[in-house]
Amino acid sequence: MITILFIANRLFSTMRCGPRPVVLCGPSGSGKTTLLNRLFKEFPNTFGFSVSHTTRKPRPAEQDGVHYYFVEKEVMKKMIANGEFIESATFSGNMYGTSKEAVRKIQALGKVCILDIEPQGVEQIKKTDLNPILIYNNPPSIEALEQRLRKRNTESEETLNKRLAAAREEIAYGLTPGNFHKIINNIDIDEAYEDFRSYLLAELKAQELEGVTICW
Repeated sequence: MITILFIANRLFSTMRCGPRPVVLCGPSGSGKTTLLNRLFKEFPNTFGFSVSHTTRKPRPAEQDGVHYYFVEKEVMKKMIANGEFIESATFSGNMYGTSKEAVRKIQALGKVCILDIEPQGVEQIKKTDLNPILIYNNPPSIEALEQRLRKRNTESEETLNKRLAAAREEIAYGLTPGNFHKIINNIDIDEAYEDFRSYLLAELKAQELEGVTICW
């Protein structure tokens, strides 16, 4: 009887909150943005991207409220202290975080919320009741990652070295068994997208069988 009640409560919670959010994690330059752009283009009504907050300065062509919410460090510290974030992390000297409001906005539209977060944030979000689908996007190699970052021409040697050092730690975390539900080996972008897409669609179909409404 206890087991039946537990399952019933879990299903009720899932139905009430909507589709499970999807966490996509991977080093900067690993191809996450390309995967997400393809996903949103193919399924414009199904997925919504949770815009994170950051204290770093915007890069050329980045827009506030589109790519990130760019805020001052003191402002973000105050928001974190007020409990406004689901997760937050410091990466290469800058703070990043996902606000509760950003996720609510996506859920209010009935869409699957996509979150692009760092390992520190992944560990935090695991402790919430969001029950996210955890996907790690693995680059071909550190060398390939460095080439991609250099082609961006947005980093100094100092910040590039910090990103590569962080990437080594992130790769080790991403490939540790049990940390993610799915690992995408992003060597060929077309194959990586097909793997990413197929896995997500199978997960969403399984949720539909549990009574969750998915917007297609």
